[in-house]
Amino acid sequence: MTAFRGGRVLDASRMLPEERPVAIVAQGSSVAVMMCSPADLENFAFGFCLTEGIIDTLSQVESLEIAEQAKGIEVRLWLASDRAEALAARRRFMAGPVGCGMCGIDSLDQAMRDVPRVGPGPMFDASEVAGAPEAMRALQPMHDRARAVHAAGFLVPGQGIVAAREDVGRHNALDKLIGALAREGADRGAGAAVLTSRVSVEMVQKCAMAGIPAIVAVSAPTTLAVEVAQAAGITLAAAARDGGFELWSGAERIAGEWHVA
Repeated sequence: MTAFRGGRVLDASRMLPEERPVAIVAQGSSVAVMMCSPADLENFAFGFCLTEGIIDTLSQVESLEIAEQAKGIEVRLWLASDRAEALAARRRFMAGPVGCGMCGIDSLDQAMRDVPRVGPGPMFDASEVAGAPEAMRALQPMHDRARAVHAAGFLVPGQGIVAAREDVGRHNALDKLIGALAREGADRGAGAAVLTSRVSVEMVQKCAMAGIPAIVAVSAPTTLAVEVAQAAGITLAAAARDGGFELWSGAERIAGEWHVA
């Protein structure tokens, strides 16, 4: 490529992140088509199905296969028969741009679905929360190579970031993380999701569905994200950078005296 730097035109090179259409297919029918980084797709499919309420446990997926197609990738799942009704209720036929987590939803009820309240969760030291985004940097190899990717990590008090996943889409990165934690049998109620993106309402919904009691993000939340976090009992720390953060809900999980903004 050609770059313009310091008033000069230069020959330059850059590694770009790979992006491909990935279809999640259940019972032989398309559930969703998302633009993804084509890695960690088993975790992505499991995480997506958990956070969308298609399944409650991984045991409800009877089989999974990944099939390369000329125009993209299919992740094919066969679900237990008792999930057919849930699948029909949440079915989406959509092409999801990486910046949107609700494309294809056709009603306000679907967009503002009820989510469960999370469990009590652990206590977090304020310094752990403030330092979590910086700790994530060492776990983002795709970002180091190409820059244009998001990441989601899992912060456990006293242990730091114990898992992280990357994707061109922030929702996909979170789904991949949740799927990986579920497959490893990790206690999702024992830590916080650390996000390299802003906190929109669907990110909070996904964490609530996964039972994650806290979110730490480098950017600010939306007003609706704060409302849903408060209703779900989720601790929401945003603008976590430069050694500080803003606490918008769930002050009871942060050690010390706090006043919610």
